[in-house]
Amino acid sequence: MIVSLGLLLLCQLVGEAVARATDLPVPGPVLGMALMLSLLLARDRLERVTPVELHDGTLERTSNALLANLSLLFVPAGVGVVQRLDLMATHGVALLVALGVSTVLALLATVATFRLIARWSGDA
Repeated sequence: MIVSLGLLLLCQLVGEAVARATDLPVPGPVLGMALMLSLLLARDRLERVTPVELHDGTLERTSNALLANLSLLFVPAGVGVVQRLDLMATHGVALLVALGVSTVLALLATVATFRLIARWSGDA
């Protein structure tokens, strides 16, 4: 489990380092997630040089344990919001509008991406 957690954090660290070194407008954790995806896609071909945790299901169990407790990671953000209720009262409407618009834009981007991939794969 320690190696799996280390591998997850290493991918995030490498992604963050690449994002900062190249000034890409992409968050480091997203690049780290892409790195982890490429490791998972290549794990069967690179079985001799990759850690055992990539093959025996330990990485999946560690990831599932993190996802099961993901809600705990939102506690600090919730505490921060409660501590700054004065800002929420002052800028609450603007924050709600920004949240609504960004949610709609994210949904539209997801639909467009899905349709593009479906067209490329011939499922549309």
